[in-house]
Amino acid sequence: MKLPACLAAIGLLFLSCSVARKPAAPSKSFHFNRSGISLPVLSNYLERSVTMTEFLTVDPFGIDGPYPYKEDDIRLIKNTGAKFIGRAIYRWGREAALTVPGYLEQAEKLIGRVHAFDREVVFQAAIFEIVTREVNKIPIPAWTFEAMGLPPEERSFRYERMLNPGGKMVDHWHTGSSVPDIAQQETQLWFLFLAGTYFKIGCEALHLGQTALIGMADPDLHHWKAFIDKLRRYARTATRRGWVLLDAHVPTGGMIVDGASLLDFNSFPLRIKEIPDKPRQALLEKGYLDALYGRSRGGVTPSGWLCSSLPYLVEFDNFGCSSTPGRSTITSHFIWGYDEITWFYLQSEDYRKQWLKYADHWIREQDPNGFLQMPVSRVVSLCEGKGPGKYRGNTRSANNPDGLNVEETIRELWNTRGKKQPPVNGR
Repeated sequence: MKLPACLAAIGLLFLSCSVARKPAAPSKSFHFNRSGISLPVLSNYLERSVTMTEFLTVDPFGIDGPYPYKEDDIRLIKNTGAKFIGRAIYRWGREAALTVPGYLEQAEKLIGRVHAFDREVVFQAAIFEIVTREVNKIPIPAWTFEAMGLPPEERSFRYERMLNPGGKMVDHWHTGSSVPDIAQQETQLWFLFLAGTYFKIGCEALHLGQTALIGMADPDLHHWKAFIDKLRRYARTATRRGWVLLDAHVPTGGMIVDGASLLDFNSFPLRIKEIPDKPRQALLEKGYLDALYGRSRGGVTPSGWLCSSLPYLVEFDNFGCSSTPGRSTITSHFIWGYDEITWFYLQSEDYRKQWLKYADHWIREQDPNGFLQMPVSRVVSLCEGKGPGKYRGNTRSANNPDGLNVEETIRELWNTRGKKQPPVNGR
């Protein structure tokens, strides 16, 4: 397979946008600083990325309910050698928790526990496409105004000022819960506050959610660019290494303005395709619905290097129940009526392990710029009145009785990178 070409930032030397994947070794670099992150280092992080939803959130602040077994989660990070901990903290509504000191203090302690044995681990927070009236209870600190280039005011955030003036996406989630409009200054102020809050506890990456929804009035991404420019300037002095890694779900393949990517890497759901004549089984396929494989757009990256296809993560997404759980829905984003992580959760242990190997192998073969974000913790929607549950990839033990025994498969895949493996039948 011919790899995409990458052009050096100024010269005419073409370089591969994909880094050869070799067995993990102590000499692999995870160094970046306020000047940016190189393609090899970015690839090293994405290659060892996991989804650990709300790892940094302790009771009673969890959005999806309790995520216990923090000690076992710390053990898993050390055992697998995970380097990028995705969606580790966020709010989906219930924003007033940000004013409770214990919420952020406990998160910072958990980061400290991990950095005590591996200071290279990056924790990712998420800023999602939701804002509720609870933000009216949150005072705006002076540093937030200053980072936006505005004179400080003594006031709280104003929910109504974050909404689209034409009513787009207002009350989208429910009454008093809307998609904020990035074209509104108050939204940018709120997002910068969230970013700075997460920087203070040690996060170095931000997932920006569904930027197309938030950019409902920003088709050319000019408001997004203005905000991200401010965010990156602030990150130079507010983050551990002077750089923030930004990504978002990109249904159009990227966020490109005048040939430059606003994001360090792209991300998207796996977009799993069911096999109608094989109940509960599924596969991956280029061109299925809006799958990102082969269409991650490139450009000049925030770090200055140029490539035709930006590296990206694909993840087991969660998005709730369909109206037909357990039934074939080949033309929708649901797999056998379930969202991606719930479909995976409902499989047998053997099939989960087999399918994870298949997906990892398939992505590496089909698009060398793509990386599978390994599933460790995420909410699942069991449907049919059963309510939500939790997918936990840890090895099952007395310290985590809910573990589904995926951990060692993840470790095995990472530790055999670059070694020739036989094709795995994921069907």
